[in-house]
Amino acid sequence: MKKRLFLGTLAAAATLPAVTPAHAAAARGPALLTVTGAISKPNRGPFEPVRDQMMHKQKLSFDKAHAFDFAELSALPAIAIKPTLEYDGKVHALRGPLLLDVLKAAGATLADSSRIVLRAVDGYAATVTVAQARAQRYIVATQMDGAPMALGGLGPLWAVYDADKVPEMASRPVQERFGSCPWALYHIEVQPGV
Repeated sequence: MKKRLFLGTLAAAATLPAVTPAHAAAARGPALLTVTGAISKPNRGPFEPVRDQMMHKQKLSFDKAHAFDFAELSALPAIAIKPTLEYDGKVHALRGPLLLDVLKAAGATLADSSRIVLRAVDGYAATVTVAQARAQRYIVATQMDGAPMALGGLGPLWAVYDADKVPEMASRPVQERFGSCPWALYHIEVQPGV
């Protein structure tokens, strides 16, 4: 009798709608990259001075954002590039999703004239247009030479492109090729085009 009651209860429960616990978002990994500005797929609320202390110190603010953890970034299609890096003058293999694919995942509005502000943990910021990011095939590198990049090095994320394959950059000294490529990337602001 108890077995029959258990099976009946189980069958009845299967017909109820699934309920997601309020703490389900806590199961995600920590946010490594926050995208703000002209986006339509936010997954977190507005700026909070305590929670977003680094952004607060860099005088940033936002109404909505899409926060990516490592798993979400790693789930996007990745490409590999092999630029010569200024730090040792050697070719290194970098791998990660295209920058524009990351922004699309956040629901970014991407006109060619839209501006993308790339910000590093130390406050360094560089601005590129969507047209430039597309033409130069910027990636959000998550790996270098087959391993995740550490904070304190060039990672954990680096907005970068293969400067060796961009003629106007390849002709410059290697130390002048990556000014628009902040390593230790943690924030991107999408500004609508005109």
